[in-house]
Amino acid sequence: MIFGNRNLFNSTPPVVMNLIMINVVMLVVTWVMASTFSIDLNRVLGIYPPGSPNFKPYQIVTHMFMHGGLFHLFFNMFALWMFGRILEQVWGSRRFFIYYMVTGLGAISIHLLVNYLHIHAIQTDAMAMLNTPSPDVFAAFVTRHFPEYYDQVYSQFLDKWYLFPNNPIYAEQAAVYTRQLISLQQGIPTVGASGAVYGVLLAFGVLFPNTILMLLFPPIPIKAKWVVIIYGGLELYLGLTQPGSSIAHFAHLGGMIFGFILIKLWQRRTDVFY
Repeated sequence: MIFGNRNLFNSTPPVVMNLIMINVVMLVVTWVMASTFSIDLNRVLGIYPPGSPNFKPYQIVTHMFMHGGLFHLFFNMFALWMFGRILEQVWGSRRFFIYYMVTGLGAISIHLLVNYLHIHAIQTDAMAMLNTPSPDVFAAFVTRHFPEYYDQVYSQFLDKWYLFPNNPIYAEQAAVYTRQLISLQQGIPTVGASGAVYGVLLAFGVLFPNTILMLLFPPIPIKAKWVVIIYGGLELYLGLTQPGSSIAHFAHLGGMIFGFILIKLWQRRTDVFY
């Protein structure tokens, strides 16, 4: 999308410029480390669920500067450049940087909470399934929590188990598969600045609600406040209907929620000038 009012554009202020540069550099470093040393920095600096053995506290910050690829980086940085530089010009660099970091950290806190609840639900269902193992119960467990793996991996195993439903060997194998699935769920890192970027979008919509934006798809003009409402509603819908998705929808919502709260706090505190 682009602004309908091009007078809003001026030179890129320092915080936005430095954030973009850091994110670009980190993607290049990620490529170099992968091709030269076979080290995946996204698995080192991306954030894992707190229950995962791969979780490290520093990932709470570092994941915000890592991206899954060029397109992931481009869309995040383009939105940051488009909306963030206007906010930095209005707020000043210090306040904008605080806002960016608070929304980014708030976004990942919401994501980790939702992810914890999701994994806890999987573990609860796994315990119930393992207490009364059967091919029907295992099929329901995989279909509910890991449908993408059902046809690819487990359909053949289940076909054999259905032939011998009382064979303890298949029950033991189901327990092994279950542990592997939970470990797989805990072993997926989250990367990206999307949570903070959604916070930036929210702030722009709050400060400039009637500014006309031009969507790219479809190419229609729309007010900023409606863009925020549509994006927020879409992320809520996708988050509720696609639990465990590779896209952190609740992180996006978390960035918007924390951004809204911070803006309201600043509006009440008239003695704050940073």
